[in-house]
Amino acid sequence: MKGDDLPLIENMKFRNLSEKNMSFDRVFEHIIDFMKQDPKANYRLIVGTDSHVHKLHTIFITGIVIKREGKGAWCCLLPVKINRKFMNLHEKISMETSLTEQVAYLFDEEKKKQLIDIVLPHIYRGSSFTMEGHIDVGLEKRSLTRFLAQEMMTRIESVGLEPIVKPDAFVASGYANKFTK
Repeated sequence: MKGDDLPLIENMKFRNLSEKNMSFDRVFEHIIDFMKQDPKANYRLIVGTDSHVHKLHTIFITGIVIKREGKGAWCCLLPVKINRKFMNLHEKISMETSLTEQVAYLFDEEKKKQLIDIVLPHIYRGSSFTMEGHIDVGLEKRSLTRFLAQEMMTRIESVGLEPIVKPDAFVASGYANKFTK
């Protein structure tokens, strides 16, 4: 893949069912507002990407989900269209992981600190905050992607996210997948 084929995440717009053309700053405001509604809760900030190869292009959808355990979630999507078919499985999964990494990088140390600071006063009463990267690979023997799992998990760990694979990687294999068709 040539460098000029790579999408520039910083310039792209996120969307969800109620709002389109959101900048990442707007997405971050939504996450902050959602967490401030109940700072004593357990939160999982999850990023994951899935893709679908179409006739002349490939659609990649990266989902961001802030999940308040047992009490709802707020989520959005970042659609990326690349005008070629990704036929090599390793290249396709690698691009999905790359997009997850790029979105994770948008949560810089200052942003992570802001999110942690919301739950920190309540940590001894059970509140928590974790960040996960959901990867559309499986570890089972019958999974075609099992030979890619360790490489992708290491990449996700290197950007500070806890790697989660199928069947538990619901943001990649469920939420994002739903919008790739």
